[in-house]
Amino acid sequence: MVEKFDAIVIGAGPSGNAATYTLAKQGLKVLQLERGEYPGAKNVQGGIMYAHELEKIIPDFRDDCPTERHIIEQRVWLLGDDSYVGTNYRSESFNSDKPNRYTIIRANIDKWWGEQIRKVGGLQICETTVTELIRDPSGKVIGVRTDREGGDIHADVVIMADGVNALLAKRAGLQGEAAPENVALAVKEILFIDPELIQQRFGIKEDEGVVIEIMGKVTKGMVGTAFLYTNKESLTIGIGCLISDFKNGDCPPYRMLEDLKKHPVIKPLIEGAEMKEYAAHMIPEGGYKAVPQLYGDGWMVVGDAAHFNNAAHREGSNLAMASGRMAAETVIELKAAGKGYSASNLAAYKKKLDDSFIMKDLKKYRELPGIMHGNKQFFGAYPDEITSAVHNWFTVDSVDKKTKEKQIMKSFIKRRSVMGLVGDAIKLVRAVR
Repeated sequence: MVEKFDAIVIGAGPSGNAATYTLAKQGLKVLQLERGEYPGAKNVQGGIMYAHELEKIIPDFRDDCPTERHIIEQRVWLLGDDSYVGTNYRSESFNSDKPNRYTIIRANIDKWWGEQIRKVGGLQICETTVTELIRDPSGKVIGVRTDREGGDIHADVVIMADGVNALLAKRAGLQGEAAPENVALAVKEILFIDPELIQQRFGIKEDEGVVIEIMGKVTKGMVGTAFLYTNKESLTIGIGCLISDFKNGDCPPYRMLEDLKKHPVIKPLIEGAEMKEYAAHMIPEGGYKAVPQLYGDGWMVVGDAAHFNNAAHREGSNLAMASGRMAAETVIELKAAGKGYSASNLAAYKKKLDDSFIMKDLKKYRELPGIMHGNKQFFGAYPDEITSAVHNWFTVDSVDKKTKEKQIMKSFIKRRSVMGLVGDAIKLVRAVR
């Protein structure tokens, strides 16, 4: 006899964990399937967790959640060949009893999630690959087929949280292949280092953290960004660019990361650190226009599998947890009302998303991915010109400031033309308004 559950969740990342926990806490019989050896075995994340969404799911998570440092300062750097132009925001209010953001190491967080899920009665089975969806004669999804012996499992609804590859949805014909310009490939390293050096170099105290988001010459003209985050006893450093650019470029990701580590601005911050972990991961970057169909008869898609990532603000984990929670709440509400899980009923999930910050933010920036992909000057010419202009302005060489202003403007016009500069400004305004 085939075992039956109220819901099956595929994947043990932030979205799958949020969905599983929310369902189990309300007493539903839920099964979470993960193909990794343990929760977090194959998961990769830049390293920031947003507290607000997690707090909605587990209000007292701070009591035992293995976070690294709470972030008190955000820096944004535009790197030139041997320099940077940057800005930062630091606030003592971030040292509150309930900090807003934390750096994390995903393997530790995902194991913690597994413990929370088991506490509320959820069943989590690892080392299990879901090979396909099971449908009834009408086409409604009624379960999954796994690689285990006798591995068919039935459920009233299936929530797919299997990451940006969305392999199950693709096999089922529910999604097509993601366009290479809609997906980035990121590589990162975790560098172990003395905590005292972290605090000295970043000007922080024991539990405080700093996040540095990096753009400019380090991506070698490709559409992408880099990052450097502080953990308790390590630093997380990484860089990512669109797969379409890596395909057409001549610099592989691992070499780009090595060049980032050698940059004169970055090198002093990581000096003496020992690399303990290297990982690569694909990230959805297509935004609103890349979001696939999110629900159907007996199924929903959440997190990276739904392309929920706000590239403009480098937000992903909060969108993942929120979408997982909303999918679970939809199931709970329909069950309480005695309704089935038809596509028309599961449309309530999409309504929740549309009313939330997720779709509102993605819609706000819907033109940005296309503009960035089609205008490489934002990652080549402008970093060159801006860092050169700042260097010229701050060089004291007896040249009067009026002349310097003319030199700077002349250089920009030579590189892009007046019409090019005006056009780029208009594009950016339209993309973020």
